[in-house]
Amino acid sequence: MKIAGILFDKDGTLFDFQKTWGKWAKVFLSEISNNNIEEAIKLGNHIGYNYRTEEFLSDSVVIAGTPKEIANKIISFLPKWNIIELINYINEVAKSAEIMAAVPLKPLLIELRAKGLKLGVATNDGSLPAIAHLKSAEIFDFFDFVVGSDSGYGFKPNSGMQKEFCRRFKLKAETVLMVGDSTHDLIAGRSANMICVGVLTGVAQKSELNSYADVVLNDIGEIPKFLIENDC
Repeated sequence: MKIAGILFDKDGTLFDFQKTWGKWAKVFLSEISNNNIEEAIKLGNHIGYNYRTEEFLSDSVVIAGTPKEIANKIISFLPKWNIIELINYINEVAKSAEIMAAVPLKPLLIELRAKGLKLGVATNDGSLPAIAHLKSAEIFDFFDFVVGSDSGYGFKPNSGMQKEFCRRFKLKAETVLMVGDSTHDLIAGRSANMICVGVLTGVAQKSELNSYADVVLNDIGEIPKFLIENDC
């Protein structure tokens, strides 16, 4: 069956998760704790982040969580903040993250567009940070569809964003790849009846993704080869 579209997760898929968010999280936690290192370490622990090594744990809420879910993990430790202000702050400062591409993105996206594929991004990040990151990487214009957890289509592992991608472009779900680095991405894709492709540029190991994916690739750079080998 010929593939008609590809829906990508953002962090851990288009962008290397640890390289993009590891250092940023340390700065964010330092600032929000008023440079109190002990408090920053404590906040890091509550979101599954090792402040000293600048790495996220495999079960971190940040990997697949929404800004609201992240805020809920730490709001009780920040008495001067309310939840709405904290979510807005997370979205605002996330736009400044120095993104690191998982692979050279422009050549890949040019190749995929040349095949006539509809391309989209569905992220549990906020919409504004997502757009800012894609523009920073100079790849925003390659995508027909970019939605975040605040776009009105729900958030992963629910499949609202996936279903909207298919509805908007009149695509049959079984002709669409859902590509992501987390089980949330793959569960959402499976619920929408998409072909699920896991990648290893996030935190999850292959053994974690195998049960939910039709195939697990090292990174999105292997997608063209996958399409050729499967006559897609």
